[in-house]
Amino acid sequence: MKEIDAALTAHLAGALTTLATLVKITRRDGGIVAFTDHDDDVSMDGVTYKADGSFSANALTQQANMKVKDFDIVGLLDSALIGEDDMKAGLFDHARIDVFIVNWADASQGAVQVRRGWLGEVAMRGGQYVASLRGLHDLLTRRVGETFTPECRFDCGDVRCGVNLVALTVSGVVSSVIDARTFTDVTRGEESAYFQDATLTWTSGDNAGASVEVAAWDGDSRTFTLWLPMPAPMKVGDAYQVAAGCDKRYATCRTRFGNGVNYGGFPSLPGVGKVLDYPE
Repeated sequence: MKEIDAALTAHLAGALTTLATLVKITRRDGGIVAFTDHDDDVSMDGVTYKADGSFSANALTQQANMKVKDFDIVGLLDSALIGEDDMKAGLFDHARIDVFIVNWADASQGAVQVRRGWLGEVAMRGGQYVASLRGLHDLLTRRVGETFTPECRFDCGDVRCGVNLVALTVSGVVSSVIDARTFTDVTRGEESAYFQDATLTWTSGDNAGASVEVAAWDGDSRTFTLWLPMPAPMKVGDAYQVAAGCDKRYATCRTRFGNGVNYGGFPSLPGVGKVLDYPE
């Protein structure tokens, strides 16, 4: 049950209200970005909610059948607080978000929190970002427990996997840039597919600190292909670190990592066709 200040309750019951919507986003790095749909900045609890015209919110609705209903928050990328580079760097991925309603004429009355949750998918369309707000009811749609599949259910290098990725991490530099997702490092000598599905982290250059998954590694041409383009263009001389990749198959776990005893999958598990088969 929500507790609302008596003065704010009286204001909400009045014929004329001066209400504004406040949205506070707490990024993965702890930074706070705050917006309001009011035409002037609103300060509350030490946070200034900016009215720079970059935020608008559609109506909040909730269905009794618990069906997931997204609340899309739309803002312009040219906002002084949210930039395209920050979005591409993942600073807003799974960020905490709180939505309030407040009397902008008297913020001392407190606020009513109408939603809380986390940002889901963040899409960019025509110079704008659209971020879906996932609330607590979204947790009810998630699978609980583990599944039994031929592929490993562990993440490479985690506690249950046991592989020491630090010992398998190598450093390198960009020799040439082919396109936004592809570059070469002629100093590498690993076999093809060795770095496939690994995470590559930049240690210098304009993308320093950013990480991206490797889609493919060609040992013959010594070429990395990334799943996504980096926020800033890659340049010759940019340094990176990357460990061996794991495709979650038993043969890879046994031969590349010598870790078959900790394999988290069931390679002999029969497929659906075999399970549903019947004797002749």
